[in-house]
Amino acid sequence: MDVYARMKDLGITLPEPPAKAGLYAQAKEFGPNLVYISGCGPAVEGQTPLGKLGADLTLEQGYNCARNAMLNVLAVLEKHIGDLNRVKNVAKILVFVASADDFYQQPQVANGASQVLIDVFGEEVGIPSRSAVGTNALPGNIPVEVEALFELK
Repeated sequence: MDVYARMKDLGITLPEPPAKAGLYAQAKEFGPNLVYISGCGPAVEGQTPLGKLGADLTLEQGYNCARNAMLNVLAVLEKHIGDLNRVKNVAKILVFVASADDFYQQPQVANGASQVLIDVFGEEVGIPSRSAVGTNALPGNIPVEVEALFELK
């Protein structure tokens, strides 16, 4: 099925790709068919909650932040490759979660990012290998940052 038809059926709209926040490539192709997308935060239309999960934000807010961060990843990917239908496989995602010392639900936060991929690409293509890592702080006090590796057709 066409990725864009799936997104339309599910009411998923990609935001404008986020602006670069430093000296790096937002997308980098390597090998014959791999593309790495640098970490994206959860700001969509300039809006995102700030702070740490377990102190300032709830698990539900964190899940939604991971979802939005993945939408930003897909926006960067689309800008770089031109057509999300070129995605053959979501190889890996890495989800960083700014966490209070006693917050241990990073995998549940990361599910927000994984679910977007499953919704957009289907289970066979969209379920990635994944790491969910708690950290004490992220740039600009954002609660979640997501990076990804895709295999292209």
